Amino acid sequence: MTDRAAPAKARSRTRSTILGSRHVLRFDRVERAAHWANALLFGILMATALPLYFVQVETIVGRRALIAEIHTWCGVALPVPLIISLAGPWGSRLRGDVRSFNLWTRSEIRWLFRLGRERLPKADKFNPGQKLNALFVGGAIVVMLGTGSILKWYRFFPLDWRTGATFVHDVLAFAIFIVVFGHIAFALTHRDALRSMFKGWVTESWARRHAAGWLEREEPHPAGPAEETAKSGSVTTR
Repeated sequence: MTDRAAPAKARSRTRSTILGSRHVLRFDRVERAAHWANALLFGILMATALPLYFVQVETIVGRRALIAEIHTWCGVALPVPLIISLAGPWGSRLRGDVRSFNLWTRSEIRWLFRLGRERLPKADKFNPGQKLNALFVGGAIVVMLGTGSILKWYRFFPLDWRTGATFVHDVLAFAIFIVVFGHIAFALTHRDALRSMFKGWVTESWARRHAAGWLEREEPHPAGPAEETAKSGSVTTR
């Protein structure tokens, strides 16, 4: 009975593949680990920033010195997951994503200025809004680390540096709160893209609708039915 059921399951998987439900790797384990480590550190930094900026919150939480230390060292650790993920051979896909953030077509720039009201002819792995978000986060990490270091070890810097660092750190912190909450809101309304950050894959039909240009590069030669069956109906491309 088991032997008879196995071919039927294989045929079912093959049929689902033909219908366009096979899986395409969007984020590997390194990319997902870097994202969630970065998200965790940003979450801690944002949570510890509230009692440091607002007296009302500080009176409820207390222990300002401990919170300040947690905030400082999480800020110092913020670039570490990305550096580790990018450094070795395991980060080849992440390095490719970082390079793509700096590659913009005219249609992407036009899409950005028109606030996404114009459909991209062949969307890349990341739309212009996602690219802009990634560039902002990368720049924010560098600037917040620099200004935060000046505020923590202020004795080594002149007064005008400390004044400027305080202003930039505060304004950028406010911008980060807005961007992070916007990012979460968009993620919750795009469940397929959010699932790929947990499981790594998207369906081929989703990729064809939302990232056709990326799908063409990822899979120039679709796998045959035999290969798809051997992979249990899922294809994870490099």
